[in-house]
Amino acid sequence: MSLVDPDRLFPAEAKLRGIARALYDSVSDLPIISPHGHCDPSWFAENARFPDPAALFVVPDHYVFRMLVSQGVPMADLGVPRVDGGPVETDPRAIWRRFAAHFHTLRGTPSAMWLTHAFVHVFGIEAPFTAQTADRFYDHIEAQLATDDFRPRALFDRFNIEALATTEGALDDLAHHKAIRDSGWQGRVITTYRPDTVVNPECDGFANNVARLGALTGEDTASWAGYLAAHCKRRAYFKEHGGATATDHGHPTARTADLPQSEAAALFAKALAGTCSAEEADLFRGQMLTEMARMSLEDGLTLQIHAGSWRNHSAGVLRQFGRDKGFDIPRRTDYVGALKPLLDAVGMEPDLRIILFTLDETVYGRELAPLAGAYPALRLGPPWWFFDSYEGIRRFREATTETCGFYNTAGFNDDTRAFCSIPARHDVARRSDCAYLATLVGTGRLGEGEAFEVAQDLSYRLAKSAYRL
Repeated sequence: MSLVDPDRLFPAEAKLRGIARALYDSVSDLPIISPHGHCDPSWFAENARFPDPAALFVVPDHYVFRMLVSQGVPMADLGVPRVDGGPVETDPRAIWRRFAAHFHTLRGTPSAMWLTHAFVHVFGIEAPFTAQTADRFYDHIEAQLATDDFRPRALFDRFNIEALATTEGALDDLAHHKAIRDSGWQGRVITTYRPDTVVNPECDGFANNVARLGALTGEDTASWAGYLAAHCKRRAYFKEHGGATATDHGHPTARTADLPQSEAAALFAKALAGTCSAEEADLFRGQMLTEMARMSLEDGLTLQIHAGSWRNHSAGVLRQFGRDKGFDIPRRTDYVGALKPLLDAVGMEPDLRIILFTLDETVYGRELAPLAGAYPALRLGPPWWFFDSYEGIRRFREATTETCGFYNTAGFNDDTRAFCSIPARHDVARRSDCAYLATLVGTGRLGEGEAFEVAQDLSYRLAKSAYRL
């Protein structure tokens, strides 16, 4: 019996399961649009083989190692690099064996489903992954990684990826994207403009980062006007040299502001001087979201807001291992009040695309769906991070569809650092949406022909439209 049930995630009731299966069959082979994520562009620029199974599946995947850490496995024992220079496990087979010994702790999570999908469909291993089979898996995957068919570009083509967006900081030179373009390879890998380090006054080295932004653009970033002009130039650079169609902003809150320019300039001066209070730093970030939205009206870049995460919650992990190591925790987030200044400024612009993401599910029906169901500029991003799962997608659809419909949402994106999980994540999203659509058909709320059209939109067309791809 296959480890991957062909009817997984479909309704248990036979009639609805049949509808869901037919819907899924109509979208399962559609190309993948991956418009937001954190894959390394050097994979596709250099097209070198992935180093080993642990480097592919464990070390970069905070979904995986955070669960093992929660069970008492030291992060260093999983090969996660330390920023403080301390020792970590360097034997990939030892890392892999620890992973296998604790794989059962992922049971019932989307990670287990994604990993099993990759083992079966990417590497052709039809066996349970356990401590007893760890070496067999390792040897099989390692042998395949040594072949040209498992290099990054070959897998990109095999996964049927039409477009994949990476995420780079405002100061990145985009050398890897230039190398991809110059190589003649036809795979579409584009960048995304992520200016957090030159927008967040609480970021380490903020003033130095802003000075570097000025050096890169030839603008006087000690002045407010020069600082804004520098952002405009870098956005244009990202469009021209990296094919960017979007920006991304990972702020602690969804706060926005629309201050008089003289007040904004004074606040910027305090940010550069390092004298902002926490309240003023949040106000400055909010002002910059509105400024970025105005820039998007000019250059057409879709603006993404990823708000509501208490990032790097563990001071010890941050100190030893750095940022983005699985200790970003959801928190309560306000959108109705927080977004009002931005929406008063540009919310009625039909050509603007602002995609909202949240880690606070309580706001789906109360705040986000009513906002997106009214303002032309807004779209709802798919369930993100802890919620890109069958249950998370179902809750999202149930809470938002009646208020903002399907066409004020932005399809699906995988937001991953783990390359081999991309087809698995999109497969889960397509199955979950088809299961939801089947319930609408079965309860007389959607015609069957309409459901087939919506399935195509959710799986493919809405993401292309939202991200202008």
